[in-house]
Amino acid sequence: MHEVEKVLYWILAGTMGGINRARILKELLKKPQNTNQISKNLDLDFKTIQYHLGVLEKNGLVTYKGGGGFAKLYFATQMLEDHIESFHDILEDIEEQLQKKKKKVKK
Repeated sequence: MHEVEKVLYWILAGTMGGINRARILKELLKKPQNTNQISKNLDLDFKTIQYHLGVLEKNGLVTYKGGGGFAKLYFATQMLEDHIESFHDILEDIEEQLQKKKKKVKK
């Protein structure tokens, strides 16, 4: 497994908040956005988005241009785009695990 794949798996599937981080990355792969736009699009608290963007930035998955606040525009990094297939594979794994959990709860 490539080092980037390990980071992706840990960030998305191995930690609390991984689903929200996956949703944020999916948004940024569509188009660059600021924190407020992501917050509105995902119906998540502004501070939650800020926290997750910080985690994603520290791990090289997002970057930004501009100043602080609403002027800061976030982008998916080239590293993420280069490993987009792994990103989608991990998302599929997460969705499968969630489906299994739902089935267990229904029983």
